[in-house]
Amino acid sequence: MQSEYQVDSVEETWAVAKELAKELKSGDVVCLEGDLGAGKTTFTQGLAAALGVPGRVTSPTFCIVQEHQSPDVLLVHMDLYRLHGEEDVEAIGWEDYLARGAIFVIEWPERAGSLIPPSARHVSFRRLGEEKRMISVSR
Repeated sequence: MQSEYQVDSVEETWAVAKELAKELKSGDVVCLEGDLGAGKTTFTQGLAAALGVPGRVTSPTFCIVQEHQSPDVLLVHMDLYRLHGEEDVEAIGWEDYLARGAIFVIEWPERAGSLIPPSARHVSFRRLGEEKRMISVSR
């Protein structure tokens, strides 16, 4: 099933993220796809807020992985752009995070290859203007 949302603000992006957050459980993977500046980090911030994650959520572009812990969930945000394949993804702790019951948010998910489960949700972002975006969520 695929849903599309046209959003015009951070608040509307967060509202879409909040809807997705209601469906997530331990071990789920959310793949984010879109150009630089398309809204992936903003969406992740809304997802984290909806999951009760305290503190600031920023892009893991340079550190590759950021862990965000709430009382109820471990949210692991990965930016795989600088990695070269499944072995690199495994080396940064993929299995350990699975064992800990993390919810994954993955940017550049194609770098993870077959590690991405068929049940993964795919969220794509397309810029339509300065603030306007089209967000497509596949479940």
